Amino acid sequence: MGGDALTFKLFGLTFNTTNIVSGLIIYAIVFFTLYGMSRKIQMKPTGAQNVFEWLVDFTNGIVRSQMPASEQGHYSFFAFVLFVFIFFANQFGLIFQFHWNGAEVLRSPTADPVVTLTLSLMVMVLAHAAGVAHNGLGGYLKGYTKPFTIMLPVNIIEDFANFLTLGLRIFGNIFAGELLMSLIANMAFSHGALTIIPGLLLELAWQGFSVFIGSIQAYVFVTLTTVYISRKISE
Repeated sequence: MGGDALTFKLFGLTFNTTNIVSGLIIYAIVFFTLYGMSRKIQMKPTGAQNVFEWLVDFTNGIVRSQMPASEQGHYSFFAFVLFVFIFFANQFGLIFQFHWNGAEVLRSPTADPVVTLTLSLMVMVLAHAAGVAHNGLGGYLKGYTKPFTIMLPVNIIEDFANFLTLGLRIFGNIFAGELLMSLIANMAFSHGALTIIPGLLLELAWQGFSVFIGSIQAYVFVTLTTVYISRKISE
């Protein structure tokens, strides 16, 4: 895309300034957007409250479709917050891309595999913790031997594969989308007026498609999250 991310070192560790700054901005956007939508709740919803309630119903529907009724209430809020954050994170780079001294300062955090794999790790840890809490340690470990004991290594590999695919799927889609946007922008300004008009039209079309892809990826991530949790608590 626009170059390497900005970094800084602290206590011998390297921190990604680009992800930190972009993430903090998205946290603020999510907070103030949801606060603005819900600060004047009325019995007869209008305007922003309609959108807010639709979002809640949408994510609750994802949880209801994947999890037993007794567990839905425990994960509905988590699914809602996760969906909204990933949705905004996916769209962020379509609007805000800022470069300084050849480095990226602002971009979609989900265009970095470190961020998406961290989200994936968080989900998998939650799923395993839920499995232990729901079935006990013995029942949780026994789940790895189902349907046959010989399936133990396969089930372990499957968990690791789920962790990788959950994080890398969203990274690949968002990174590829922003990379192509940069290539289209470079093409648009490569030969002046001859390319700027078709380049602009192509950029607008790709931005619209990227909004759709970012929304789908947020939906897929949350759906798979509820699937993984549901499987662990039902084993």
